Amino acid sequence: MPRPQLAEFMRRMEPNSVAILPGAREATRSNDTEYRYRQDSDFYYLTGFNEPESIAVIAPAREEGRYTLFVRPRDPEKETWTGRRSGVEGAKEKYGADEAFAVEEFPAKLLDLMGNARNLYYRIGGGNPDLDDTIVRQIARMRMMIRRGITAPQAIIDPGAILHEMRLFKTEDEIALMQRAADIASEAHAEAMKFARPGMKEYEVEALIEYLFRKNGAAGPAYSSIVGGGVNATILHYINNDATLRDGELLLIDAGAEYETYASDITRTFPVGGRFTAPQREIYELVLDAQEQCTEMVKPGVTLEAMHLRSVEILTEGMVRLGLLEGDPAKLIEEEKYKKFYMHRLGHYLGMDVHDVGGYHKDGQPRAVEAGMVMTVEPGLYISEDAEDIPDKYRGIGVRIEDDVLVTPDGYRVLTSKAPKQIEEIEALTAR
Repeated sequence: MPRPQLAEFMRRMEPNSVAILPGAREATRSNDTEYRYRQDSDFYYLTGFNEPESIAVIAPAREEGRYTLFVRPRDPEKETWTGRRSGVEGAKEKYGADEAFAVEEFPAKLLDLMGNARNLYYRIGGGNPDLDDTIVRQIARMRMMIRRGITAPQAIIDPGAILHEMRLFKTEDEIALMQRAADIASEAHAEAMKFARPGMKEYEVEALIEYLFRKNGAAGPAYSSIVGGGVNATILHYINNDATLRDGELLLIDAGAEYETYASDITRTFPVGGRFTAPQREIYELVLDAQEQCTEMVKPGVTLEAMHLRSVEILTEGMVRLGLLEGDPAKLIEEEKYKKFYMHRLGHYLGMDVHDVGGYHKDGQPRAVEAGMVMTVEPGLYISEDAEDIPDKYRGIGVRIEDDVLVTPDGYRVLTSKAPKQIEEIEALTAR
């Protein structure tokens, strides 16, 4: 059976339109080896088909073949090397395509599929230049066929205009998958707190986390895991993960699992040696206060912009109290002085992609969140070891705390609540 998302996508398309969506291609890692395959999120969302070199053609106005898949045909010799393929038959029987053909036939059938459609939904420049060229050349040929009664599409529309709005609102089934991804990652973070010891390498902790992801059914990490000890925690996207953990330092772990193509995204920061030092505790409590207050704001009608501005206020006022900044908090915010230590936004949408699709503004204004959206809430402070004009005790401290939050009809639900973040919980796990 076709996915219900496909029927909804068809319903939202303009009349007399055709959509062409390509699947992701395999990516070479080195010489004749490829990266583990990951399907294009939009393509998978509509089709559930997880093989490369695939193309979906969606034409609601056609009497027959409203949903056509072009796929790699069965090939016993190639399947011996790279695994079984669904083939043309499987595309229809398992994935509900009305028609299916070998992908090599796509150029020859394009005129019939696209002919006389008023609009074409296709993302030009979407990362497949060969397909771009095939489609553009076909449109150019169609313009020369007007005397034969064939007309070319008058408009090319990015299908993301429909798809990304659909993906922004999660169904109950999607929420269940995201909850599972969150639970898997939460367990891994808790185990990392128990496991990490002075003298270990960061990559040892990374290995434990990603082992637990796979052990519990995830495809693996949803993004490159960040495991940064000491001053490495002050580097926002640190992924080398090869330094030695030291007693008295904090360890920041930003790691999420991908489960059935849905991502979790969690950051926790904890002391390697078992207990927070006084300066570490002061920074941690400030970030935690911002994180909890901003999470409490989540409900239909609030904007991510309002939440971010509140995080800036809380952190700036706290940094003035701690002596990291000097002056009037309002003036410091106006001059963006806080960006010396808090340089990113509070959060982002989450779903099939870690930084998920969907508009953050509507009619030029920050968009209010609605039930069914999922976002991260992740304030942080990153104090470089060579920062000037600050108390020495705070140098080299980096703290970020991040949860995945579902907007509900009357508030919110923290999907990642099983990942410890209160100081007492953390020190109970890290105690040596």
